[in-house]
Amino acid sequence: MLSTQPRNTALLRNNEGNLAIIAALVFAVIIMVAGGAIDASMAYVERRHMQEALDAAVLAATKEDDAARRRTKAISVLDANLAGFKAELALAESQPTSMGAKTALGLEKNADGSITGTLRRPQTNIFLGILGLDEFSLAVKSTAIAIASAGGPCITVLGSSGQDVLINSGANVKSDKCEMHVHSTANPAFIMNSGSTISLAKFCVKGKNYIKNGGTLSNLETGCSVAADPYAGKFTEPTVSSTCTTSGYFNSSTVTMQPGVHCATGFNGTPTITFAPGLHIIKGMMVINSGATVIADGVTFYFPDTSSEIRANGSLKFTATAPTSGTYKGVLMFEKTSNASNNANKTQYIFNGSKGETLKGIIYLPNRNVTYNSTTNVTAQISMVVNQIIMNSASWTIAPFVDTSSTSSGGARLTE
Repeated sequence: MLSTQPRNTALLRNNEGNLAIIAALVFAVIIMVAGGAIDASMAYVERRHMQEALDAAVLAATKEDDAARRRTKAISVLDANLAGFKAELALAESQPTSMGAKTALGLEKNADGSITGTLRRPQTNIFLGILGLDEFSLAVKSTAIAIASAGGPCITVLGSSGQDVLINSGANVKSDKCEMHVHSTANPAFIMNSGSTISLAKFCVKGKNYIKNGGTLSNLETGCSVAADPYAGKFTEPTVSSTCTTSGYFNSSTVTMQPGVHCATGFNGTPTITFAPGLHIIKGMMVINSGATVIADGVTFYFPDTSSEIRANGSLKFTATAPTSGTYKGVLMFEKTSNASNNANKTQYIFNGSKGETLKGIIYLPNRNVTYNSTTNVTAQISMVVNQIIMNSASWTIAPFVDTSSTSSGGARLTE
């Protein structure tokens, strides 16, 4: 009788070999699945990190007017949050188009003034690379829009004695982010004449009576809940020295005005006038002739009474921005409001025709009836408070004032 033992032993040895191969394959699969999960988890964490970094970058970019400066600001913020991003992006953008940049940043200004950013960046895989999946292409998107630093309207009109806003033919004011709040409950609260266009996010009038003789007025709301005066009692009024820093008329073609008290001052000819950064107290009338150029960066103008004014006689270029630090941070113009008799004396403040104005900051003139005459090409980021306003052939492009010196996101909000 023949024994079967050798045959069974051989079969067992064959089965053990097969099981070892199967076990090795299963173990490899388990390792790859676990490793893939790790790669996916790392990609998820990195994508979340990218989203947070892009959110911060887009919020910062909303504070810049120019497209190039927006991009520079966004790249700077991304580089601070994503190590080596600036160099990585520069390398990707230097590659031929046919190679396709793996890292890419897009920034686009939308119709409503918001900024949309897109960010694409590769994430290297540790385990899945063995299977030929070397990296994940991660992509995120974020949208933010700037808001006024005071959270209120761009223009607030406090008066309520009748015809507190007068919009004459040729007035053209546009902003998809700014609101104008009119406190008047008089009859009429405002008058608008033909040939004018006021296109704002909201034209909010507390009263319900008005006269509209034509023109285009967008987003009018009457019986509206107007915002309160956002700056009442908030500014430190300086002590005005009895000694004048400057007085009388200047004849030079270039004049530099140092901070201080300027008493009944004027400029002959058509000079270039530079106001050095700081507080400039205008006491009495300062007259600037037609054709002059005014540069006032980092400047606050203060008017100690309602007879004080900067009076420009037309056809000038005027660029003025508020300080970005110090006591009067963000304040471009303001006047004395702590004196009751001064407050009771509402007077006219005239901005005569100009070739172009760029204004940035808070303009707080609650005792002034402001008139804009034949002003063209006004670009302004403002938060303005006045008693009354008259617009004669004024062409404005305005936006909410946002404190760009702040590193926080308080001047903007995410919408996506």
